[in-house]
Amino acid sequence: MNAYHQASPLRAPDGRRPSGPSVRIGALAPLTRPGWAEAGRHLLAGLELAVRDVNDAGGIAGRPLELVVRDTAADPDRAAAAVDELARPGVAAVAGEYHSVVARTAAARADALGLPFLCSSAVLDGLTEQPTQWVARLAPPQSRGWRLYADFLLGEGHRRIAVATEPSVYWASGARVLRDRLAPYGGTVVELDMRALTPTEVCDELVDNRATALLLLVGHPEPAVPIAESVRRDQRLAGLMIGAPAGQPEFAEWAALLGEDGAGIPFLRYLPERLTPLGARVGTALRERLTAAPSFVAFEGYDTIAVLTDVLRSSGADRTRTAEYWPGVAVEGTRGPIRFSRVPGIGVWQWDGAPIHVADRDPAHPDRFRILRTG
Repeated sequence: MNAYHQASPLRAPDGRRPSGPSVRIGALAPLTRPGWAEAGRHLLAGLELAVRDVNDAGGIAGRPLELVVRDTAADPDRAAAAVDELARPGVAAVAGEYHSVVARTAAARADALGLPFLCSSAVLDGLTEQPTQWVARLAPPQSRGWRLYADFLLGEGHRRIAVATEPSVYWASGARVLRDRLAPYGGTVVELDMRALTPTEVCDELVDNRATALLLLVGHPEPAVPIAESVRRDQRLAGLMIGAPAGQPEFAEWAALLGEDGAGIPFLRYLPERLTPLGARVGTALRERLTAAPSFVAFEGYDTIAVLTDVLRSSGADRTRTAEYWPGVAVEGTRGPIRFSRVPGIGVWQWDGAPIHVADRDPAHPDRFRILRTG
């Protein structure tokens, strides 16, 4: 078995900065609305910090590493156009993206063009229609994370689940995972179509269906925040649990908009119970860069560059050799050792050991997180 490489090696022995033509990586992130811009900023912060560390360590065979950033704004067409542009000579690989539907489009274009793509944060199982050698992913598949979330619901005694949802392959896939996991235990999932309901009407539906939990499978901040506010203020629903498996409460904007109402809402978080020593150092640097606590998305960004650095140093930035090297990756990242494998039902090279836990903001201290379940 290969030894794991430290993701951020020491500065080159002679202390010289890298020089010559840069090795370029395309970076996709939602940086403007209607994309989840805060997640995009965290992702980009992690990518940029890692690039700085790589260049401080001598770059890629003495050449500087450079990001070519493109804002997807959660628009699949913009992502496809960006991949087409980045596929021109000079870009060794593409990385990033947070929104699953956008990442799926980017992965399809990268596959068609023979451009290596390392997906940082999107979780949709069906990232590609067919198995491909060109795409790898750091984030865990949605089915794995959302099954853990369903197990958490069962462990808390919830059997009558309502989901406030909008049309999206990502939300539909998540609802299906929940339904399949809960059904053998007598659990039911009622879908509330937010195209037809106001937040007040959602409360009425929750009462009528005798739901004990409501999951927000909708966009952020609209309509997730108004729904949460309406439910919290409805005395009929005082004992109802609100959940947000997609991770909305992870970000500072959620706490700023909802205050105490945003605490006690469990979500999926892709962090270990304890970061690696590298992760602890990176976390401090990310906090300084973001002037806020770094989310798991920022760590995903850092680990993305850590992996690509290992790949590019081995492949010489040749696209075909890069794609062939995914199964040879062995990197110690911020959240644990990273290796890729073929996972049944997943068409891309997948980090199967990505950490997951269910967490919430502590109602007694909303700026702190509690770990509720690991898996």
